[in-house]
Amino acid sequence: MKRLKNVHFVGIGGSGMSGIAEVMIGLGYKVQGSDIKMSDQLERLRSLGAKIYISHSPLNIKNADALVVSSAISEKNSEVIEAKKKMLPVVARAEMLAELMRFYYSIAISGTHGKTTTTSLVATLLAEGNLDPTYIIGGCLKSSNSHAKLGAGEYLVAEADESDASFAHLKPMISVVTNIDLDHMSTYENNIEKLNSGFIEFLHNLPFYGLAIICIDDKGVKKIKHRIARSVITYGISEKADIRAENIEFKNTYTTFDLIRKNKTERVNIKINLPGLHNVHNALAAIAVATELNVSNTSIKKALKTFSGIDRRFQVTENLPIKNGKVTLIDDYGHHPTEILATLNAIRSGWGDKKITLLFQPHRYTRTKDLFTDFVDALSMSDQLIVTKIYAAGEAPIKGFNGESLVKTIKKEKKINPIYINSLEDSINIINQIVNDGDILLIMGAGDIGSFVKDLPKLIRVAL
Repeated sequence: MKRLKNVHFVGIGGSGMSGIAEVMIGLGYKVQGSDIKMSDQLERLRSLGAKIYISHSPLNIKNADALVVSSAISEKNSEVIEAKKKMLPVVARAEMLAELMRFYYSIAISGTHGKTTTTSLVATLLAEGNLDPTYIIGGCLKSSNSHAKLGAGEYLVAEADESDASFAHLKPMISVVTNIDLDHMSTYENNIEKLNSGFIEFLHNLPFYGLAIICIDDKGVKKIKHRIARSVITYGISEKADIRAENIEFKNTYTTFDLIRKNKTERVNIKINLPGLHNVHNALAAIAVATELNVSNTSIKKALKTFSGIDRRFQVTENLPIKNGKVTLIDDYGHHPTEILATLNAIRSGWGDKKITLLFQPHRYTRTKDLFTDFVDALSMSDQLIVTKIYAAGEAPIKGFNGESLVKTIKKEKKINPIYINSLEDSINIINQIVNDGDILLIMGAGDIGSFVKDLPKLIRVAL
């Protein structure tokens, strides 16, 4: 890529874009980009030397040699149109990631759920093993306060995105599949076989001597296992797993278990600074990668015990003052029924019978429609429920599938009495009315609820 001097990112603040931009800055490229509003991540990129434009304009790309775009960017975007007029390369985000991966021993983490946490754990374990990896993550790793880092080692760890099938561009040395679930099905023409074939294609992008690491506990993964024509290592709690966990115990924000490797008599006692069975699986995936790269048990244990987490992935704030006392606030990016259930189960396992009030912002009309019954079932597992209007993410409304319809159906079919609100701000008074001292307040969603929750403590104080 030596011919490239100045690379322009359209939508540079996106979780998948900013990390690539940061690594490219570290590699010596001139990086610039545009987005519709300022953010902490854009401030970071600017401090590293990127030129940031707020708003899209053809004038922004006058010095660009190439454009990088995410799947969220329309072909009607003014910068994309201008680039095509100027005969500049317009490159998909995953294609740029694939180019970076060519220069490293690359590890790609795929799956419907758990990609960001697993990628972060792999990066942390390799760093503790003195391998100094480069990593590109879809969330903000608290230990570095960043989505990415340019390391000096030979390894690159990155998420592989199945939502737009762009993971097919990647050609890593190790590929992880955490799970396969129904989401983003329009990408696969609402055909489960095409979804499964997409994951097989991703795994077969491995060289013949590459390694697939897969979760044997997951039903979706088990369905494709026999089709994988590469070396496979399995992980899970199943006795059939090559790398497995036994004697799992949950306690609030941490979990302990015994790590057992196939054909090894040694049991390694692990403590992970994360709650829930889903995070046991994420940790096992990371351990499988670290084991393959000869990271010691000592380094693995230390990294997992001290892991500081990712922004908005089961992020816990203790003793948040509200009108009726103090509560434990848990903020999570989860926006799929499987993720909602996993988070609720993690809370039940770690905090026992404490009452859980869930404030949920649905994300996308298509997802709400496709998984409506699953959402009804998952959301009703909370003790008290507040549902906001849908964060559309650019989609047109679908009649009969919105926040109000979720609430109406849950009221009709389930035992809890949910509350619908038009705006996130409306939740403040409701929280102060229905949440009591010692309760759990759980905030979930992938839209602008993430910004709202950062202001929540202040908003509650003002309302007291």
